[in-house]
Amino acid sequence: MENLNTLQQFFDYFKINGGYVLAQFTRHFLISIYGVLLAALIGIPIGIFISKHSKLANWVIRLANIIQTIPSLAMVSILMIGLGLGVNVVILTVFLYSLLPIIKNTYTGMRQVDKNALDVGKGMGMTSLQRLYLIELPLSISVIMAGIRNALVVAIGITAIGAFVGAGGLGDIIIRGTNATDGTAIILAGALPTALMAIITDWLLGIVERKLDPVTKTSR
Repeated sequence: MENLNTLQQFFDYFKINGGYVLAQFTRHFLISIYGVLLAALIGIPIGIFISKHSKLANWVIRLANIIQTIPSLAMVSILMIGLGLGVNVVILTVFLYSLLPIIKNTYTGMRQVDKNALDVGKGMGMTSLQRLYLIELPLSISVIMAGIRNALVVAIGITAIGAFVGAGGLGDIIIRGTNATDGTAIILAGALPTALMAIITDWLLGIVERKLDPVTKTSR
């Protein structure tokens, strides 16, 4: 009976606050996207660079690993000291946590490129830049996409804590629920869309990843 009551409250909350939930859903997703895109713009070139300079790879990946060991709430609190409250703190937090999967997967993908393919490119007179764009990136793009996919799913979870620093998002709804006397339905109204966002994002990027996989392409 109590479960049915909670379910009824959940649907009632959506009827009354559907527009607000949608706005926070969109805001949550955009914050996650911005942080991951920023990490991709910086992380992919770093991954390419360390794949060419393997002595630096361990140091760079180790530094990215150290960032991952810092709890997300602690990271937000540290960045808040310098940046104050707001969206920028959460975007920067997402950016920092997204670096490891993107850099590591880019490095791995580039290192797995068949050396024979590179030799053929050299034999055809390709420059190193041409080999990068015409051979290495196309052959490693699916692995790079897997890193971006992992980063975005993690980012969606991290963005939920952005409500603590005034960034909004679905975490704001969850906090409202925890502060309410009987807020289980409100918590679900924030938590379920967050989980749904992560599942749909992972599924869609999984499709893109398979489409970009050179093995899948050639097997058709």
